[in-house]
Amino acid sequence: MPLRADLTDADAVSCEVLEVGPNLVVHLAGIAFVGHAHEEAFYSVNVIGTTNLLDALVNSPAPPGKVLLASSANIYGNCAQSPIVETQPPAPVNHYAMSKLAMEHMARNYMGQLDIVISRPFNYTGPGQDEAFVVPKLAKHFALRLPSIALGNLHVEREFNDVRTVCDTYLMLLEMGVPGEAYNVCSGQTYRLLDIIARLERLSGHRIDVQIDPSFVRPNEVHRLCGNPGKLLGLLQQHDQPLVAPSLDDTLQAMLASIGERAGA
Repeated sequence: MPLRADLTDADAVSCEVLEVGPNLVVHLAGIAFVGHAHEEAFYSVNVIGTTNLLDALVNSPAPPGKVLLASSANIYGNCAQSPIVETQPPAPVNHYAMSKLAMEHMARNYMGQLDIVISRPFNYTGPGQDEAFVVPKLAKHFALRLPSIALGNLHVEREFNDVRTVCDTYLMLLEMGVPGEAYNVCSGQTYRLLDIIARLERLSGHRIDVQIDPSFVRPNEVHRLCGNPGKLLGLLQQHDQPLVAPSLDDTLQAMLASIGERAGA
């Protein structure tokens, strides 16, 4: 069941953990939008909030069997190596990434008391994702057949994995992940935003005027973010667990359909 306490309220988090008594924990709560307006919130929520949760779990009468902490591939920053492996030295270039790296380091203080596994997801998307993120923003404009859209850098390269695959992976890591280890959650396949636009044009039968807005171009943009899934796939193979991933077209088609259904309701 989801915990609903404010992560920054240590007493509230402790009370809810005591009430629920979880035997497994997947920690997804946090500020995930890189362009969030209040930089200090990245640290108060992603670092201190996670500290509050881990404190509550350690001090509960029956600590959980395993804790999965969702970090981020953004901790790697701009690096020459690609695809990126977990041993790549972190080089965060924004406050979001720095807060996630700080969270990882902080969590190691608890690894003698809790079985903690860290996931580093690369970009993913799917129906229901907030339109502050670029793929759902694009999907909405195509689904509603809007004439134009303002975007930033069209040439950045990202993985755009399906949220369903990410959820399946998290559940498998919760069961099979080795405590103390970090795992890239990725496919090793990147796309430019230009590629996403072309696919949405084909799937929707609609063309759109793309306008570049300089205010959407981030000064510390990570140009290419591509992960090496070898460590994760090796773990799953040891347990005879396949990783099923919908195609990008399937993901985008599901997003177009979801937006269309909501618009028609």
